[in-house]
Amino acid sequence: MSVVAGLDIGTQSVKLLVYDTGYRRTLAIRARTLALDEGHDGSREQHPAWWITAAAQCFADLDAAVRTRIVAIGVSGQQHGFVPLDAAGEVLAPAKLWCDTSSWRECDEIMAAAGGYRRCIALAGNPILAGYTASKLPWTRKHRPDVYRRLASILLPHDYVNFWLTGERWMECGDASGTGWLDVRTRRWSSAMLAATDADRDLSACLPPLVDAHFSAPIAPATADALGLSHEVRVSAGGGDNMMAAIGTGNVAPGILSVSLGTSGTLFTSTERPLVDDGGVWAAFCSSTGGGLPLICTMNCTVATGGVAEAFGLEAGEGDRLIEGTAPGADGLSMLPFFNGERTPDLPSARASLHGMSPDNFTRAHVYRAAMEGATYALRHGLDALCRAGLTFQAIRLTGGGANSAPWRQMVADVFGLPVEMPAQTEGAAFGAALQALWAWRHHAGDAVGIEGIAREHVALDESRAARPDAGRVQSYREPYQQFLEQLTVLQQAHAVSG
Repeated sequence: MSVVAGLDIGTQSVKLLVYDTGYRRTLAIRARTLALDEGHDGSREQHPAWWITAAAQCFADLDAAVRTRIVAIGVSGQQHGFVPLDAAGEVLAPAKLWCDTSSWRECDEIMAAAGGYRRCIALAGNPILAGYTASKLPWTRKHRPDVYRRLASILLPHDYVNFWLTGERWMECGDASGTGWLDVRTRRWSSAMLAATDADRDLSACLPPLVDAHFSAPIAPATADALGLSHEVRVSAGGGDNMMAAIGTGNVAPGILSVSLGTSGTLFTSTERPLVDDGGVWAAFCSSTGGGLPLICTMNCTVATGGVAEAFGLEAGEGDRLIEGTAPGADGLSMLPFFNGERTPDLPSARASLHGMSPDNFTRAHVYRAAMEGATYALRHGLDALCRAGLTFQAIRLTGGGANSAPWRQMVADVFGLPVEMPAQTEGAAFGAALQALWAWRHHAGDAVGIEGIAREHVALDESRAARPDAGRVQSYREPYQQFLEQLTVLQQAHAVSG
């Protein structure tokens, strides 16, 4: 039977997962941490060479016998990153990442040129929010004019890794819908949004062709030799990390809600076609399986809990013990956890704030709980929007680093009022990339198997880590959540006046 690999290019690390499809077991997981260049202007950048070096090291860490058995690779990547290449395919500048808010002014400029926020939604399905790829192009034109002048090709992070693996350039519609340039209804580039981004050049000439979700290409022989892989390996279309996490958690058909507690927080569900909101409350993304993936992203999830842990000198696991020793609502202390600004709601220049401080509740335990609750409330705010659109859910599939915390799993169950299910495979994005690789490899071999069938066969749940809502705590969270919404409304009004 086949051995497939999933490579996840994250913000904090690169992870490689190798999966034996015959025995349905993970053979290896390897990882390398990544550095991050941060600026006071909100810039967040990484050098694409760092991703390649880390990925190559992950492959080198595998036993040679395992490497030679791999038949297909799928790549998952952090969304929205801007990788500028020259005509020879060389990287011209560090990649501006999803969490880079330095180009928020350019978001407004693009939307104004297109006819406004709602006009962008009418044209392509999405407004241009902080972090989206589109805003990084005019920022580059202003701040890196030589890069702009030499720019010949624009790739997203996972596209660039595919380029390294195969020597070919392409995009698939899931990750492409996070650029702001893809009309998600037609799955084609929006000429109007491209012109609104740059009226002086044809940006479509810089964008690679769009491919089907089950597309694959052969690995480049030289890359295969360098990594110790077979020349027969095929590389699938890949996708954004959220799209791959949807596959990895079995969220490939309507009715399932996935929530990821990572550096950013996300919640998303699968629909038969892209679901556009006229107000732009959620991102109307395509999936990487041929359907839609309405998605809400908050830019501050483990960023909030990690920042508090670092500020108070908490050791690993200490935060969970503090949560267990405090009550829902943090004794009246609450946090708007917008350390990096925020995408949903659209508050790119916002900052984090604590509310309701008193001598009794201003403790490290209460502040840590307020951070975890604030990050969870922000995601619950997104769930409310999806439910108002008529979507219904029976359970949550939880993933991401924060999901390793038992108190956080229980908090999600209680705040959302839904049972939490945990996939047995905790590396959802890397596992999803591996399963997409299996799907594409089988399609290339003439097997028209659906991704739903592959997910049913290979995605298992870990019943020992499930969490069910506790009726008492569900009630206890209602008033603190309403206070969070009221504080959020005040902040939105203040930003509307100042903006």
